[in-house]
Amino acid sequence: MWQTMRIIGGRRLMLALVAALLAAPPAFAVAPRLALQSPDVAPGAAIALDHVYDESGCHGGNNSPALSWTHPPTGTRSFAVLMLDPDAPGGVWWHWAVFDIPAAVSSLQTGAGDPARHLLPAGAIQVHNDFGSLGYAGPCPPPGPPHHYQLLLYALRVPSLGLDPGASAAQVAASAQANALAEAEIVGLYGR
Repeated sequence: MWQTMRIIGGRRLMLALVAALLAAPPAFAVAPRLALQSPDVAPGAAIALDHVYDESGCHGGNNSPALSWTHPPTGTRSFAVLMLDPDAPGGVWWHWAVFDIPAAVSSLQTGAGDPARHLLPAGAIQVHNDFGSLGYAGPCPPPGPPHHYQLLLYALRVPSLGLDPGASAAQVAASAQANALAEAEIVGLYGR
């Protein structure tokens, strides 16, 4: 009889502990991760012609895509956005690099990568892409299978990367990676 009571009491105790654990708030909360979204580039989908380069045999609008982001980590003091093609013949091809985006900014509108339109937030700096022009240059792979285009967002621990418009996109990427608190990406596809 004592054994039966001990088993029943043990079960009740275990059920009470499980119920208490389920009812208790978590001991720690997991912060949401930095997230990057775009109404213009869907993850894994084809990039629209409006964002494709308009030279070198490609015929598009050459508009940088709209981007927005949420959940920057505590301590974020600026952002950097880069776009690259890792499938390019000869290695990575840089399509866009903009940095020193103030921490209070959470989006870039379509076309912000065109320096003539003056749509970047105050203080943000763009460098030349691998086509040789300042700002954004859209996808334009050689004929063949689609290439992957990575749009990268870095939340940075510094207010400025200390670079100027004469820096290369690869230098911006290296400095952003060295100062990153968090990173988010969208990968779109384009082929011709």
